[in-house]
Amino acid sequence: MTQNEQIKAALLAGYTLTPLDALRQFNCFRLAARIKDLRDTGLDIETLTVANKDKSYAGYRLADPQRKLI
Repeated sequence: MTQNEQIKAALLAGYTLTPLDALRQFNCFRLAARIKDLRDTGLDIETLTVANKDKSYAGYRLADPQRKLI
């Protein structure tokens, strides 16, 4: 299964993904590039700003009201 397929499956299952999640679960160093690939196929993916102490980073989820946090 490709990284795009794995990430798409996680998003369709209702999960929110961050770059660290993608690295740990899918060995994906470039989550933003994979998200662009999926958006290009028509998937409606939201970008969130996740704040953690003094840093912030992107999180991604499908535009769907039923979501789960990893």
